[in-house]
Amino acid sequence: MGKRWVSASWRKLGHDGSMEFLQENIHGGWATILALLFILIWKSLRRFRSIVALPDVKTTLSVNSISKIRISEIISDEDLRSLMDGELEDKEKWDHVIHKTNNLLTYNARCCKPKEGPLKYLSVTIFENCSTELLRDFYLDNEYRKQWDKTLVEHEQLQVDETNGTEIGRTIKKFPLLTPREYILAWRVWEGKENTFYCFIKECEHALVPRRKKYVRVGFFRSGWRIRKVPGRNACEIKMVHQEDAGLNVEMAKLAFSKGIWSYVCKMDSALRKYSPMTRPLPGSSTMAVTLIQKVPPEFDTIPGSSAATSSIDRQVIEVKEKKLSRSSKKWIANGLLLLGGVVYLTRGHSTLGAKIAVACILKKLTKHGTSSSQNGQSRVTHDSLHHN
Repeated sequence: MGKRWVSASWRKLGHDGSMEFLQENIHGGWATILALLFILIWKSLRRFRSIVALPDVKTTLSVNSISKIRISEIISDEDLRSLMDGELEDKEKWDHVIHKTNNLLTYNARCCKPKEGPLKYLSVTIFENCSTELLRDFYLDNEYRKQWDKTLVEHEQLQVDETNGTEIGRTIKKFPLLTPREYILAWRVWEGKENTFYCFIKECEHALVPRRKKYVRVGFFRSGWRIRKVPGRNACEIKMVHQEDAGLNVEMAKLAFSKGIWSYVCKMDSALRKYSPMTRPLPGSSTMAVTLIQKVPPEFDTIPGSSAATSSIDRQVIEVKEKKLSRSSKKWIANGLLLLGGVVYLTRGHSTLGAKIAVACILKKLTKHGTSSSQNGQSRVTHDSLHHN
């Protein structure tokens, strides 16, 4: 009986002891798990904060370094000099691409293939009933451009250097059947004499915009334009030299340009007629290249032809025309005098018919290389004179 009680007591004690031990271990295990979980969460939070903080520091440092070192050097006054001197046009052979006109608009474009780099386009667009200031604001208003230019799907300002007026922006353009093109561009605007404006644009890189696979980054972009008033008319002209490598086939790009540019320019003209910068609020950041226009350095504004915004190609065309006109005028005057003298001689009654015929032949040979209209007129006069005598 005693043994059974002791045995039962030991069993009970053993059972109760195991339960207590198990309960203690269960409570202790939960406490351990909670402690480990707390430590794990705390370490994860510290690591997450460090990961989030690092890019901000790097970005801030990169932007500051760009602002202080690079952005002011991306576009210099030498780029303006090249634009005013016509160096961007070079002395290449320009091929005609298109010439179109209507009552309010005239557009002419040529292109050439430089020894290095993509195709280069030279275009002149004349807008009737338009001021240079309005056209300048229109061209630089990228927010308004998104309303009428369906290829432009996104634009944002990245940075502005208030010391020299350079602005950097990011633009996304979408073309049919092609991967969207991403442009990281810097531009700067100058004002010259007689309300003439110059702008130079080129590609660049920026720390805030890393490359992404969903876009094709345009790696080469050079564009410069000059806006001036057309003398003697209520019109203004924008002359642009443009060159970019968007990763397209050269012939395909040339064909697409020639077939679609006139429609695009007409759409631009329609948007220009509706544009009013006075009623359009500035974007969130009112500091822009158009509000930081720099004056053309005085030594640049003395470049021959710059005040009238005449480029090297313009001067070459004018000189060639003047030479041709001068030569043709001199030749026409000489032939006219010879013809007049011949007519007077032939109409005199003191000469024999043989002499008259000889003089008529000489006059015909002298005027052989004139224009067709001059030849016809001279032959008729000679014939009438002979017939009269």
